[in-house]
Amino acid sequence: MAELKLTLKEKPKVPVEAEVISPDVLAGKSVSEIASLNVWEGNSKIKIGDLFDIEGSTDGNPEATTIILEGDLTKVRRIGKKMTAGRIVVKASVGFYVGEEMTGGSIIVEGNAGSWAGSVMKGGSIEIKGNAGDYLTAGIRGICKGMMGGTITIHGDTGVELGYWMEKGTIRVGGNTGIFTGIHMKGGAIMIEGDAADRMGAGMTGGKIILMGRTNILPSFFIDGIKKKAKVKGEKIEGPFYVFTGDVTESGKGKLFILKEKNSHLSKFEKYIP
Repeated sequence: MAELKLTLKEKPKVPVEAEVISPDVLAGKSVSEIASLNVWEGNSKIKIGDLFDIEGSTDGNPEATTIILEGDLTKVRRIGKKMTAGRIVVKASVGFYVGEEMTGGSIIVEGNAGSWAGSVMKGGSIEIKGNAGDYLTAGIRGICKGMMGGTITIHGDTGVELGYWMEKGTIRVGGNTGIFTGIHMKGGAIMIEGDAADRMGAGMTGGKIILMGRTNILPSFFIDGIKKKAKVKGEKIEGPFYVFTGDVTESGKGKLFILKEKNSHLSKFEKYIP
């Protein structure tokens, strides 16, 4: 496994569009060739070598290439865009759109990630050890597309509209999620260890959300029953869970599995169980 290390010289003052930082693009290139690649810093075109100190090497095969990034990368966007293989390790926090449209390989972020992490991803895996911003896995505004495959694991909290228009794949959140979790969700699974803010599942037509913390239920969901366990990719999660179906405003058949122990305020719905 070849290893390439990019160390940021100083934090950019304006956003940098760095989609070329991907094993697919850098595999097989020499350090000098990589340093000469162009990126956009605001409205100025600059070289990667102007931003980063570069050392190590790449393999001719993206699958055998690991890219390690160091420094404050919160202004650096689109790292790992459309990557199909290999590995990226960000030893810090990172900017918007990390892993955008990726189909394979893995990205590990040891800090926080900006908004739109994993935007419209189709495969591979992203692990964020800190918090993630808003619109995790969502497409850009005006596009009704979301996650279509792969796995994202967030150890901390997430912002608003997690899983917007999600179709396939798995999202795991170790902390809390913001308002409108799973909005317009069509498929896949979201597992949340913490609490979910209001309006979870709004516009949902398919898929499932498993919540281990506390939330409130939209009136457009109806209680289906109580189940002892829930499943995520074959893993059994101990309950019991209240199970709600909706969003009925969209003729939806999505499922909310909400841990009974943390949501005693939902016991009022038990009398409506079929």
